[in-house]
Amino acid sequence: MNPENMNTRFINLHGYSDCIEVVRGDARMVLEPNCGGRILQYEYKGVNALYVDPAEAGYRLSAGKPHPSPFGPGAGRSDIGPEFTTVPHPELWLGKWSASIGREGTVELTSAHDYQTGVQLTREFSLEQNFAKLKFTQTILNIDESPRKYFHWSRTLCTGGGIAIAPINEESRYPRGYITYGPGEVLNYLPAPEANVIVGDGLLQICGPGSAKKFAMDLSEGWLAYITRDSRLFIKKFPVYPGGIYGELASNNMFFRYEAEETCGIESIGPLENIAPSFDASFTETWYLMEFEYPGRMPVKESSIRKIIDILVM
Repeated sequence: MNPENMNTRFINLHGYSDCIEVVRGDARMVLEPNCGGRILQYEYKGVNALYVDPAEAGYRLSAGKPHPSPFGPGAGRSDIGPEFTTVPHPELWLGKWSASIGREGTVELTSAHDYQTGVQLTREFSLEQNFAKLKFTQTILNIDESPRKYFHWSRTLCTGGGIAIAPINEESRYPRGYITYGPGEVLNYLPAPEANVIVGDGLLQICGPGSAKKFAMDLSEGWLAYITRDSRLFIKKFPVYPGGIYGELASNNMFFRYEAEETCGIESIGPLENIAPSFDASFTETWYLMEFEYPGRMPVKESSIRKIIDILVM
């Protein structure tokens, strides 16, 4: 039985069949099981915060057919890490997933068994009307005979040209509260100040392209925010573990990937999990989307973001 004011159905979208649309009041999500089991659209009052390259429309994994977009699959994709030591896993990243609709509008997407990584992934989604609250849990099941070490990695692509915001950790191991991956192959722990990269008032704000595309932080507070040019505020909330082990090169638990004016990656990372055979590990993040006036290339006041963050419950 669906909750009041909720509609769930199968639709075709962006060249993909059998997508699952969930609408609840002014909130809408569309889940896509044909290419990587992802969130294809996430809307509030008809405005989608996620980016999909038009060249990608209808792409499906097949031998000898590379993905047509330089960003890979778009929108609300997810993955497992570490980035540079996990074996390639195209069946998880680009392959076909199964989909099922559960009680009260929950949707579950499940991957095939991936014997390269030794895991099967399950993603469960639910949507609420209030602030377009989207709850998302990824579960990593070890199908191998040996322990496997992975972490949850949510690699969301938002529409381009907005403002990416994250809270500075006052006890950060990074001298400036963040590092950059690049330019080039360098992990830069002392990035030079830039006009579009603003640190102050307790926040890192990226208001436009910088010299590096990739920014990383060791958050002590589990949230990231992004203001789109369409005047939507997208917020991710997720647990952080200051004493936990994080498996990325710089032990970071987030990334921003600012790709010129085209798209911005808002990426949350879970702790490294040592998963025994036949056991699993889960990680939950909660998304929100609401109206918020885009201020142009100007940073926003911490208080205007904090008062919103503080009322949102995971």
